[in-house]
Amino acid sequence: VYESFPSIQHFFVINGFPNASGAFSAAVMKPWAERKMSQSKLQKQLQMKESGIAGAQMFPLEMPSIPTPDAGGMPLQFVITTTEPYEALYDVSQKMLVAAQKSGLFMFVNSDLNFDKPNLNMKIDRDKAAMLGITMQQIGQALSGLLSGSYVNRFSLQGQTYEVIPQAADSERFNPEQLKSIYVRDANGNMVALSNLVSVKLTAVPGQLNQFQQLNSATIGGMVMPNMTMGDALSFLQKKAAEILPVGFSYSYAGQTRQAVSEGSSMIYIFFFSLIVIYLVLAAQFESFRDPWIILVSVPMSLCGALIFVNLGLSTLNIYSGIGLVTLIGLISKHGILMVDFANKLQIEKGMSKLEAIIEAASIRLRPILMTTLAMVFGMIPLLMAVGPGAVSRFDIGLVIASGMLIGTCFTLFALPTVYTFLAHDHSKLLERAE
Repeated sequence: VYESFPSIQHFFVINGFPNASGAFSAAVMKPWAERKMSQSKLQKQLQMKESGIAGAQMFPLEMPSIPTPDAGGMPLQFVITTTEPYEALYDVSQKMLVAAQKSGLFMFVNSDLNFDKPNLNMKIDRDKAAMLGITMQQIGQALSGLLSGSYVNRFSLQGQTYEVIPQAADSERFNPEQLKSIYVRDANGNMVALSNLVSVKLTAVPGQLNQFQQLNSATIGGMVMPNMTMGDALSFLQKKAAEILPVGFSYSYAGQTRQAVSEGSSMIYIFFFSLIVIYLVLAAQFESFRDPWIILVSVPMSLCGALIFVNLGLSTLNIYSGIGLVTLIGLISKHGILMVDFANKLQIEKGMSKLEAIIEAASIRLRPILMTTLAMVFGMIPLLMAVGPGAVSRFDIGLVIASGMLIGTCFTLFALPTVYTFLAHDHSKLLERAE
């Protein structure tokens, strides 16, 4: 149920590096009846308190109210993919990260590709080892036995099985200089320090090598500023990607961002499909391809009216407001059907001109149009005043339908008759020709 059991998710960054395992933690809120404040108010209070913790960055996030497989992670996840090595991918992702940090659109932004893990590369001087009669197997066994941590056997004690791990103590393998304390025996039986045969180079490698759709990937995750939208942040990243990404690099989305992008595109297809279906049904009903265009002229006006309050921040574009918009298409089309159908009958039965017929139809059909509009608006009042679990979802549907019906009806009463006089068939002339 929408917002019945939401939770606050935390993202921790300690000393500049996110914890790879368990960077996120979630706290489920109490049932609705036991709460004294809303989820958004609690998030703001947590942010104020946690921003004062030195050495750590903590960002409380509102998790999606509808559980989905991609609900985890940062709200915005922009994935850069390529077949190039991770070193090249790191350079490109850092350029994108710097551009995002300077944009002022993000409260926090980070990349999951960081060369922050120390890696020790050993190079064996094979010629010197051969002169001393030391084989590669001896060197490998010495390093493996003291540093690798692999077990060589198991033993049982009091019914429990334990592994035998021949490994040097932690204090004896902290830094490369301690290789001098590891010895191997040469051909003459003398002990030779391993540091005489091995050169060590300390490098940095990524803590994790991520892939997305079987390509090397780096994900830029972040939180947008309170006064910004996800669309603004995505538009900025897409624009910067077109400028920064070289040939062989591409981008995609993950997590909540991928779901939002896919749902946004699918909602557009739903709108077009619903309009096509309504147009075909009206064309069959009126036996005309012109009259459906006249009836549907009020649909864009009602949709724009419904989106006014969404742009003012009273609601958001989500699955619930999308359902309300699709419902609005059918509701507002009824007004046009009432006027166009009656105007056509007046032309055919009384021989009126198009202008006379539509004026007469608009005045006679005004009462049923207003009754339909007021009935729907008053029917949405319980949704607009809803409280408790699911209140936000009901408010989104009610606001879209109520505002769209009110504004769409006002435009329909004036715009539709004007369009009718230009596009509709002149049935009176058709009757004169038939006679």
